[in-house]
Amino acid sequence: MRKGTFFCIDAHTCGNPVRLVTSGHPDLQGNTMSEKRQDFLNNHYWILESLMFEPRGHDMMSGSFLYPPCSDNADASILFIETSGCLPMCGHGTIGTVTAALESGLLQAKTPGQLILDVPAGQIRVEYEQRDGKVLWVKIYNIASYLAHQDIQINVPGIGDLKVDISYGGNYYIIVEPQENYPGLENWSAAQVLQFSPIIRDIINDTVECVHPEDPSVCGASHLLWTGEPQQEGSNGANAVFYGDKAIDRSPCGTGTSARMAQLFSRGELSVGEEFTHESIIGSQFVGKVEAATEIAGKPAMMPSIKGWAKVFGKNCITVDDDDPYAFGFQVK
Repeated sequence: MRKGTFFCIDAHTCGNPVRLVTSGHPDLQGNTMSEKRQDFLNNHYWILESLMFEPRGHDMMSGSFLYPPCSDNADASILFIETSGCLPMCGHGTIGTVTAALESGLLQAKTPGQLILDVPAGQIRVEYEQRDGKVLWVKIYNIASYLAHQDIQINVPGIGDLKVDISYGGNYYIIVEPQENYPGLENWSAAQVLQFSPIIRDIINDTVECVHPEDPSVCGASHLLWTGEPQQEGSNGANAVFYGDKAIDRSPCGTGTSARMAQLFSRGELSVGEEFTHESIIGSQFVGKVEAATEIAGKPAMMPSIKGWAKVFGKNCITVDDDDPYAFGFQVK
């Protein structure tokens, strides 16, 4: 029995893939995107596995489905899928989804240049500029972000003692800054990031609990953010974000940049109204900004924005048939 046919628009946001799936949407149950995300995780996860993992995807693959709005004031909703799972929020995914959807005519803004989008992490606002059919840039006003845990001491086999923070920007990020046993990203290889990230993630999730105080379905430290000295002009910081089992984000990472700014804001190193240009492992940049101070369930927090760009480069039709032994994807461990 044929499982599904999925038409897709392929794009990248500052180097990291975004596959906007334009057909084959599962009928998701729930009133909010958080509830619909849980339905997808419980009943439709095979779609993610088929479209994101090999042989139809790869370790870095990331994508999305566009849905009707859940809220009366919203233009649309987004469900994020990638090799690390069905995420509460994805910054580079939003930039790529908005770009592909607007340029293809799949999304019509109620107010030109502005969008309100429901995502599993809450509701976000978007500004964009479109000229001659092309979207030049997208700016996301992200959900409230905060520093969840500070100065956690761990011992990592092969590295030694490390001190890390955990910050939330739509996903929970373990942030590793330069210190005695970590000389900074500019002195590390991608292979070292891939080697030690899953080890640290397991240690952290065995050590502390990360649960969003307003939505317990958002839980667990899923991403690592390694920091270092920037190499590009105009950057305030550099990072490499590890996600999934073997992926390093090629973009500067939108929710990661939000988490990083929340960490710096909590330490008094960023102020309301201040910009923070974040550089990826390949040198691409997002421009972040601390828009306002706020609270999450009484905890100090901030409202971040992220500005970046995406490019559409192809369209495809993917079929998933269960007579294929690899219909539902695989990874080479």
